[in-house]
Amino acid sequence: MARNDSVDRTSVRNLAVSDKAVGNTQQHNEREKDSYRNPDIIPQRTSWNVHFKKPTASYTDLFAQLEAAETISTRGLKPDATHYCELVFDVNSAYFDNHGGYEFAKQFYADAYKAAVQIVGGEQYILSAVMHADEINRAMTEALGREVYHYHLHVVYVPVVEKQILWSKRCKDKALVGTVKETVMQVSRSKKWASKPLLDDAGKPILQKNGKPVLKKSYSILQDNFFNFMRAAGYTDIERGERGSTEEHLTVTQFKVQREQERLDSLTAQIDQKEQHLTQTNKTLSKTEKELAAVQKKATLTKEALIHARDLDYIGKRTFLGNYSLTEEEFSKLKKQADHGYMMDVENRRLKEELSTAKKEAIHWSNKYHDLWYDVKPYLDALHRAPELVRGFLEKILAPKQEHTMNVPQQNRKRGQDVEL
Repeated sequence: MARNDSVDRTSVRNLAVSDKAVGNTQQHNEREKDSYRNPDIIPQRTSWNVHFKKPTASYTDLFAQLEAAETISTRGLKPDATHYCELVFDVNSAYFDNHGGYEFAKQFYADAYKAAVQIVGGEQYILSAVMHADEINRAMTEALGREVYHYHLHVVYVPVVEKQILWSKRCKDKALVGTVKETVMQVSRSKKWASKPLLDDAGKPILQKNGKPVLKKSYSILQDNFFNFMRAAGYTDIERGERGSTEEHLTVTQFKVQREQERLDSLTAQIDQKEQHLTQTNKTLSKTEKELAAVQKKATLTKEALIHARDLDYIGKRTFLGNYSLTEEEFSKLKKQADHGYMMDVENRRLKEELSTAKKEAIHWSNKYHDLWYDVKPYLDALHRAPELVRGFLEKILAPKQEHTMNVPQQNRKRGQDVEL
């Protein structure tokens, strides 16, 4: 039996899914991708995933079918309105491992799906419900020496509320004006998850000093409903997700806390150190390249001066005896150029030595730059491929007291006092 020192707590998150993101949500949940950024997904285990409601078409097509059948209504919705939501039901990996693993998880989430039907308001509004059994818990697997998987349930649905359509003043029968014309199930995420008044033991709203009702956030109610349903279904050895917490995963196992935190601390330190070395190497290389360019410029000027000195070959006249005769002006010019040429020859030799040294240094720093770049490449690639996953994971593990998202961040805050119970 796996160690499980922490309390086993239920967790359910409600996520808004935009029209733009729904395709990616479908590909992830239904395992339609060729590859995944999440390294914990084991493709060979995909067949172990369990559908409690398998989609017969794409999520968008199923939505269109519901609308065409008038099962739902989008009348009056804004163009950017949210049409889809997703519930993610979860309990820590050790809980399932302690109770037998896969078979126990299937029964647990079969009951959790029944809770989802109640929460959503009816199975007809659910597009897909699948238990993932192909995501490995690497920390527990390493600690126990055998494969341990993290089981959780994804339920994608259309958020709806009952809406009464009244007869307008344009109705010919004035007796009908203001009465109910029809009742529709309106797509509305904000109304589906609006905060509700907190009631006292007598069932009356609890009021603030200003007379306004104290509001209880809908996500707190969601946690209550799921926990109470699972307790009633016979799972009496679990606790409700921590009240007042927004942590995404309430019960990260002790294995993961102890081992993954050490591993990520080391990884973060290595990344920081190598990035600092890489930055310093880039600065040094840039400086060396500038110095090399300056030396090359000096060498070029020296070369040009030597070329100009060749003009001296054409001064003077050859005499009958084979000697050269020079005018006073030519002799003065020749002497001046000889002195200058000697000094330039010395300077040229010095610059050549400096150039040779600079090239060697440039090669040294270039090699060091590439060595460091290859050292940090795996970490930079990981951050590039899954920036949100890696950074989010680092923040959750390295800062356990920091607020995460067990209860999805509150949205559409109503005026008044919200209380998490």
